[in-house]
Amino acid sequence: MRPSGRQLDEMRSITIETNVTRHAEGSCLIKCGDTHVLCTASVDARVPSFLRNSGLGWVTAEYGMLPRATHTRMNREAKRGQSGRTQEIQRLIGRSLRAGVDRVAMGERQIVVDCDVIQADGGTRCASITGGWVALRLAVNALMKAGDITTDPLTDHVAAVSCGIYAGQPVVDLDYPEDSDAGTDANFVMTGSLGLIEVQASAEGATFSRDELNQLMDLAEKGVSELTAAQKAAVGG
Repeated sequence: MRPSGRQLDEMRSITIETNVTRHAEGSCLIKCGDTHVLCTASVDARVPSFLRNSGLGWVTAEYGMLPRATHTRMNREAKRGQSGRTQEIQRLIGRSLRAGVDRVAMGERQIVVDCDVIQADGGTRCASITGGWVALRLAVNALMKAGDITTDPLTDHVAAVSCGIYAGQPVVDLDYPEDSDAGTDANFVMTGSLGLIEVQASAEGATFSRDELNQLMDLAEKGVSELTAAQKAAVGG
């Protein structure tokens, strides 16, 4: 039995509220159970120096957790410096979102996706990727409406879900009690058509088998399909 009482293949409740900030070209608040992440997408006419005069666009991301997003207060990273975990997560978000972008169609501009964890209960990187795509979609919609982009550069949805082996059973969408005690922990990033972008999987205790990895893949595909449906409902397709 899972601590939450969910079935093995049951996701947490998912809600995505769009246009939650006034100034960002795209924004949403994604809630995956008790994990809540504010995602904003900001358009910048400048690209990184290595892309100047290339005609290619760029999507990058920044990630952070508010001091009281967790059970005890953390110091702000602006005070103590970015942790290796934060750097790893924001790089994951950036390269995941870029996998669903035609950078030629995007034109020579940059979109920065900021993911700020308001409340954490496991799966913050996955929620950030899923919500980050919605914010990116809305920012691209704004560019297209303004006529700055004529061809939609987003080639597919991008979403992510955690899976793991908890109490000897493969489960989807781990919350904190499961994540902290899982024998195997994995994150799957996929397109809306279920193409794999990235898989992060590691044994936290005993090793896991190929068959168990296949079971986690099956759970991930179901979970990403549900997340994609939530993205479509949020942005209107």
